[in-house]
Amino acid sequence: MLYRWFPCVAVMGAIFYFSSRTGDDLGSLLPLFQKLFPQMEGFDWGHFAAYFLLALTYVWALAGERPAPRHMVLAVMLSLLYGLTDEYHQTFVPGRTADWHDLRNDGIGASLAMLSLRLPWIGSRYARLPHRVKHS
Repeated sequence: MLYRWFPCVAVMGAIFYFSSRTGDDLGSLLPLFQKLFPQMEGFDWGHFAAYFLLALTYVWALAGERPAPRHMVLAVMLSLLYGLTDEYHQTFVPGRTADWHDLRNDGIGASLAMLSLRLPWIGSRYARLPHRVKHS
């Protein structure tokens, strides 16, 4: 079942890559959201989206077709733990700093990912993902 962790590693690699870029390199990755929600100017949609996706990959690696609440809590905790390492990593990147607001956005993204799995139309799609290796 090691293959189930590959998406997690890929998302973590992408987060690490983007965290290695300076603020000038990144510009604004998600300007559409900033235009749609101008009142949320300080909200970092990039962190939200990345950790939303990371939590989904964690729960897919940890659980089967129907993740238990403990799997969901663990997925959020692992996402926040990786968020802490990401903020620490950013202290070594010129022009970047650690910011607790980013960690907050990470937690919001991861938590909403798990809550979204409770919605029937999303949960049923999740349950149809390939959860087992088929041996021939």
